[in-house]
Amino acid sequence: MTDTFLPSRPVPRSGFRTWFDRHQTRIAPWVFLSPALVLFAVYVIYPIVQSFWISLHDWDGLGPMEFIGLGNYVELLLYDFDFETAVINNVKWLVLFMLSPVFGLATALFLNQNVWGIRFVKSLFFFPFVISQVVVGLVFTWFYDPANGLLNVILEGLGLPGISPLSSETYVTFWIIAAGLWPQTAYCMILYLTGLNNVDAEQVEAARIDGASSWTMLHKIILPQLWPATFLAIVVTVIGSLRSFDLIAIMTNGGPWGSSTVLAFKMYEEALFNYRMGYGAAVAVILFLFMSVFIAWFLTRLVRQER
Repeated sequence: MTDTFLPSRPVPRSGFRTWFDRHQTRIAPWVFLSPALVLFAVYVIYPIVQSFWISLHDWDGLGPMEFIGLGNYVELLLYDFDFETAVINNVKWLVLFMLSPVFGLATALFLNQNVWGIRFVKSLFFFPFVISQVVVGLVFTWFYDPANGLLNVILEGLGLPGISPLSSETYVTFWIIAAGLWPQTAYCMILYLTGLNNVDAEQVEAARIDGASSWTMLHKIILPQLWPATFLAIVVTVIGSLRSFDLIAIMTNGGPWGSSTVLAFKMYEEALFNYRMGYGAAVAVILFLFMSVFIAWFLTRLVRQER
């Protein structure tokens, strides 16, 4: 009787292979993530560190750098009154820009219908997000024009006196924010329309059969399922409000008399026009810290809710 040949179990040739076999589930994710991590380090982490390093120097962008420590931050926080104006305007942007998720949700609920021609109507509401911020700024500049702008034509048609929105030091920021809400609301609307497609229709139907009111269904069923879209809309809106620059540069260039400037525009103005790269970098670092605080807070709330 002949013995049946049985293949023997392969023996690892080296200790390294055995160690890799034991830890490959931990190593594999880092291998796949390594290209993205390298790019993130080069194009995100390194510029942040470099900006902080530049903010510790007095530098015009061309000549040698002179180390002055926290001198730029001391001047910025204690002696620069334009910085105070920029911070106050950024707070106005942050508070009023929170209306865009509300308007976006209302618009999405209105457009979430199966009626003839609704796709064309959706495209009209989506249009502001597609066009450039520069175009939005130009359109609203023409709209606010005190001589021939459509706003004053409407006011005169209602028997009201004409106004010059972009010439008022007190209210110019609010008029620019109104222009910024137009495309931001469109973006939030897109997020909510996507979220509404994933709402459980059976829960909505069950609530309707039980006689739940529209407000109850919205508050108890729809909004909880729209939390991911709400979270993303809030984060994007916060970031957009803090780095607002395009509309201000196009519509007022920070005026009148610097009353509409924000941190992003002040950073640009100090670094490129006043040739104070270190001072502009200090503004950028403070703006980055503001963004980090808000984003960290929202991420903490998201993690808690997921748990």
